[in-house]
Amino acid sequence: MSEYFIRELIALIFMAIALGMDAFSLSLAMGMQELRLKRVALIGFTIGIFHILMPFIGILLGKVISGQIGDMTTIAASLLLVAIGAQMIFSAFNHQAKKLIQPYGFGLIIVAFTVSLDSFSIGLSLGLSGAKTFLVLILFGASSTILCWIGMILGRKVHGFLGRYSEILGGSILFGFGLMLLFG
Repeated sequence: MSEYFIRELIALIFMAIALGMDAFSLSLAMGMQELRLKRVALIGFTIGIFHILMPFIGILLGKVISGQIGDMTTIAASLLLVAIGAQMIFSAFNHQAKKLIQPYGFGLIIVAFTVSLDSFSIGLSLGLSGAKTFLVLILFGASSTILCWIGMILGRKVHGFLGRYSEILGGSILFGFGLMLLFG
């Protein structure tokens, strides 16, 4: 293997892990909802698939349009994370409140879409730079799936220690991560 390919591979691995960290944070919060292991597996696979589809679309569009759209997707993703986190905190105090987005059915699609929006904007820039598409997609999908599973398993463990307060912690994580994306 050439030295250039190895450097590109290392950079893409670090990028894939960084992109998967938002899936990890979200999954940590979702894991506190005492999800069954089958649901954990499905959520991880769904988020992984979206981390393949979104950068693929971004790479395709990146070859056609400019990279200015990337800023808007980051803002949209961060505002959604803030809203979901705030709603989780609110519902922890108001037991009558229904959860805004559940990781079931269409809610799972919304969660996976939201957490993979940043990979779309990265895909745009990678499309402009001519990165190896297949390698990017495999790394992004695998890292987000694995980090998602780790987050949900850790969330299940933390929930046992914190009980009802784990939802406040999970909502705070999402809220803080959304603010970090928005202002960081």
